[in-house]
Amino acid sequence: MSNTKHQPRLRTVNKIKPPYSLNNFPSDFGHKLGKEIVYLLATKPTPSLKGEEWEQIFAFCIGADWKPSNVGLDDVIFNVCAWGAKTIKNPTPHNVERVRLISGRNSPAYSFDQMDLDADAQTLGNDVLEIWNTRVGSVRAKFFHLRTVVLIKSYDLTELVVFETETIMYPINNFVWSRNKNGNLEAREKKSGIHRFTWQPHGSQFTIIETVPSESLLIKVKGPSRLDKSEVLKALKFDNTWITITKRS
Repeated sequence: MSNTKHQPRLRTVNKIKPPYSLNNFPSDFGHKLGKEIVYLLATKPTPSLKGEEWEQIFAFCIGADWKPSNVGLDDVIFNVCAWGAKTIKNPTPHNVERVRLISGRNSPAYSFDQMDLDADAQTLGNDVLEIWNTRVGSVRAKFFHLRTVVLIKSYDLTELVVFETETIMYPINNFVWSRNKNGNLEAREKKSGIHRFTWQPHGSQFTIIETVPSESLLIKVKGPSRLDKSEVLKALKFDNTWITITKRS
């Protein structure tokens, strides 16, 4: 009789499926995203795509709802699946192997009344990770599937990488925390020694370090000419009657 330990079959997880498997984006996703980027480049004075704008574009590209939340882990919703969205700027996105995802402010002072920022690194780090785990657990209680979608973008938005990771809770005992030369805390996996988290005592910023998966979507966009402002206004048949100007009495 084999002693191999098998994963249990869970009814809810196996019956309630996400809209698509991890990183297996819908077939038209890449072209939809590329079209949105072309539009941005044609209409914006500078090539920029941040935060809420990326959340809205991603939601549109997969047919989901954009519902920004305070937690920041479930801003995009599709039935039983939710996503948080991150953007990262890099000069050569297609060559990036690891990324740092700023993942909220985890404050032991607020959550545990731990006011000593010079306390034992392991104790402080465990508290930081526990805050993350609690935050993820509260969102996972509402959704069967929780992911983070990451956009790595070039400075001119013509080269992109898109990938997803499962948004998970991390076993606290799997990591060793220490201080680096800048006074920040770093966590490494006990088994592999791989650097996984960074936490900055001043500001409480928590960063997760992820490996870019091989199945990431690589996209290149041909940058369009920017629309001429006067031509756009002319096409809209703009006239001064659209504007009302008054003064306070």
